[in-house]
Amino acid sequence: MEFLLIFGFIFLLNLIPAFAPPTWMAVSYLGVKHPSMNALQLAVLGATAATLGRLALAKLARLLIRDKLLSEATRQSVDSLRGAIEGRRKLTFSLFLFYAFSPLPSNNLFLAYGLTTLGWPLIAIPFFLGRVVSYAAWFKTATLAAHRFKLTGLPGWMVAYFFITQSLLLFLVYLFTRVDWRFLLEEKKFRWLPRQGQPPLSANHEE
Repeated sequence: MEFLLIFGFIFLLNLIPAFAPPTWMAVSYLGVKHPSMNALQLAVLGATAATLGRLALAKLARLLIRDKLLSEATRQSVDSLRGAIEGRRKLTFSLFLFYAFSPLPSNNLFLAYGLTTLGWPLIAIPFFLGRVVSYAAWFKTATLAAHRFKLTGLPGWMVAYFFITQSLLLFLVYLFTRVDWRFLLEEKKFRWLPRQGQPPLSANHEE
């Protein structure tokens, strides 16, 4: 029952699109409060729940944001990026794996990925593998820190880090939808997608 509750809690955390506590913080908290738990079991459980939650979030991004809110020009731009990613699957896998090892929020990554309509294995497998390792590391680190420094909760800098990175990375998702990816890939020049009734704006203000 305890593991089912943890699984459900982590799944819901990863389904929320913004400003939900990151899973590594929840795992660290368990390391402080329940150091006797099996680190590997918790890491696999947490990574499974987090991956499923993020995939559900990506699916919602596809259904609600891409299909309902994005303009046709934005969808075509993102589709151009999808082709480039599919042509570099090994590099993409490696980048996703590296990202999964980091403590950076992953909601923005899956929101952007959902907009591309790419297949799930390309992001789900490296994310799961990276999270298993990182969650186990966070749990053991929190356990050792709690024992050494007599911690009873998480330090305040973790909360501040969380809110700052969430705000910044969600803004980057917005910028992701504003880039003219087709122009960038074909012409090797950067410009923003035009707003309704406006010509494209390039970085060097070319018409």
